[in-house]
Amino acid sequence: MAVQTSFRQSLTVLNFLLAASCAAPHGAVNPSITFTKVPPFTDQGGETLDAIEGQVRGARPGQTIVLYARSGEWWVQPMANQPLTTILADSSWKNRTHPGTAYAAILVEAGYHPSPKTDVLPEKGGSVLAVATTHGRGKAGKSAVFGGYQWKVRQGIASISGTLTEFNPANAWTDPHGLLHLRIAGSPEHWTCTAVNLPRSLGYGSYRFVVRGLGQAEPSSVFTMMISDETGPAREMDIEISKWGEASARNGQFVIQPYHIPANTVQFRLPEAAATTFILRWAPGRAEFRSPETKTSA
Repeated sequence: MAVQTSFRQSLTVLNFLLAASCAAPHGAVNPSITFTKVPPFTDQGGETLDAIEGQVRGARPGQTIVLYARSGEWWVQPMANQPLTTILADSSWKNRTHPGTAYAAILVEAGYHPSPKTDVLPEKGGSVLAVATTHGRGKAGKSAVFGGYQWKVRQGIASISGTLTEFNPANAWTDPHGLLHLRIAGSPEHWTCTAVNLPRSLGYGSYRFVVRGLGQAEPSSVFTMMISDETGPAREMDIEISKWGEASARNGQFVIQPYHIPANTVQFRLPEAAATTFILRWAPGRAEFRSPETKTSA
């Protein structure tokens, strides 16, 4: 599956910054923690999971590591229901983490219950035996110039609705006409998808997307255009094109999260057209969706 997208936007620019602070690891003689592998620095947040590894010195049996990634606040890793990282027999530790601007590893006693998120990391003392932090490593990654902006192309593995999904940067590119191409590629045993993200906020205004190739989409594929704020839950507005695996189902919907509120979702059927236009007008306290080809507004 492949789609082509063009983008036009008129707006009042509203920038926001995810603040990050970082302290160098303190070299306490006993115990102490060091990092041997750190994910890239990113202020985008997101669902990508990447490897993080390190070494601990002076740990005793029963003690564990708690990992945090900073994206606005510090978030326990890799999941709120999986907050502990085992220390191996050779005193190393390894796990996966969501992306952030900084990462933290904390050595704790057995029975310690970390907070799922926090503004300030716990300090050494009591059940907290050592704390180490580091910036994410520098890594440029792939980008695509589209609609006059530089978009970051996602790469790595992400947990999407509980399913591990691989994002391949080769599945996104722009052509000489300025059109953005996005595709799903691979085989039934190993599909890879793609996503692009604009790391800056464009704020309130009118967003207009013209998309080609949606009629070729398989029933199980999903194409989404969204505006999101990952500093908190349910801060997202979506235009979603998918049949969600049901060939006879409607294949489009406008959504304001949380989606489970009935008034927050409007479904429609996408016509067999060469190109489809989607418009989102966003103002304080109001969002208006429109698609002229589908004759749908919300």
